[in-house]
Amino acid sequence: MKKPLQRICVFCGSSSGAHPGYGQAVRALGTVFAENGLTLIYGGGSVGLMGELARSVLEGGGEVIGVIPKRIHEMVEALQLTELHVAENMHERKAKMYDLSDAFIVLPGGIGTIEEFFEVYAWYQLGIHLKPFGLLNIRNYFSKLLEFVEHMVGEGFLKPAHRNVLVVEERSETLIARLQEIQLIYIDKLR
Repeated sequence: MKKPLQRICVFCGSSSGAHPGYGQAVRALGTVFAENGLTLIYGGGSVGLMGELARSVLEGGGEVIGVIPKRIHEMVEALQLTELHVAENMHERKAKMYDLSDAFIVLPGGIGTIEEFFEVYAWYQLGIHLKPFGLLNIRNYFSKLLEFVEHMVGEGFLKPAHRNVLVVEERSETLIARLQEIQLIYIDKLR
């Protein structure tokens, strides 16, 4: 029997994006976290979508654990979180976030967010973890990225089975429900 997800790591932008729909969707996700007793693990920031998400979970009475690199922690204003871990560097930060989490959700963001997404994806592909992961495709933000994933499959660099484990939804509730249901197994990359 699969253990229910309790702590979900969310990767997202430290910017708010060009459309208010991003913030609205992120706040709705925070409400879903709080209402369902899910603990948010996130990058520890107070600005952009990161800040919006953390504030939304906290305002709903939920728990938020931030993991922030020391250098960034010294530069930004901190929120009053349930827990805050200050890491020496980005590598230590990501390792801590992965260790604390049962699953991963990726929201719109920039280069750092996309890098975190592909690292989680690659680690699954290599058998380093069997934790579910998905994209909340707000305003079709990830549509071109998903086209590229299909291109990788078509060109023989990604197995269809590895593509099929990626959960993509436009609604927070549906994404979390699917992450709760999916049972990942290791699929050998070389066979």
